[in-house]
Amino acid sequence: MLTIRKYPDSYIQFLVHFHGDRDYFECHEVLEEYWKENTDGNKHSIWVGLIQLAVALYHQRRGNYSGALRMIRQSKEKILSFTDAAGHLSIDTDRLIQLMTELEGAILTHSPYQSVMIPLTDQDLVEACGKICSDRGYSWGSTSDLQNKMLIDRHKLRDRADVISLRQQALISKSRSPYKN
Repeated sequence: MLTIRKYPDSYIQFLVHFHGDRDYFECHEVLEEYWKENTDGNKHSIWVGLIQLAVALYHQRRGNYSGALRMIRQSKEKILSFTDAAGHLSIDTDRLIQLMTELEGAILTHSPYQSVMIPLTDQDLVEACGKICSDRGYSWGSTSDLQNKMLIDRHKLRDRADVISLRQQALISKSRSPYKN
């Protein structure tokens, strides 16, 4: 377990969701928060590439092939730009790029979604993530539950009350600003 300390907890949580419960929406959430806190929102980073990979699969699983295609291409471009960073995260970038190329082809032909695995090179990381999955009641490497509407349509079914409230507060603050246009 000591070896996983070298990885950000958000990355570990991303991997657990990506390979365990296949909650790609949650993959996006946990890694986006980490990315924003640690890169000043720089959209050209390995973190954004991994987020886009999860979003591409979320879209493909829902049959949104145009969104999936856009995301897989952007993800692939970023991961190719950050092969060293991916290597530090124990990602086999050659195999991942090959997988992403295959995914791009499947998306182009509107092939149905199939669960995939990010190729990792650190067996201790894989085992630790597998244990976390087991502790949560699911299996590392399991396939998506395509009958689970909360998993498939999470963006439509989630509780957004807090997001809506924050947006309304921001609009009120902006309208009170003496510097408004």
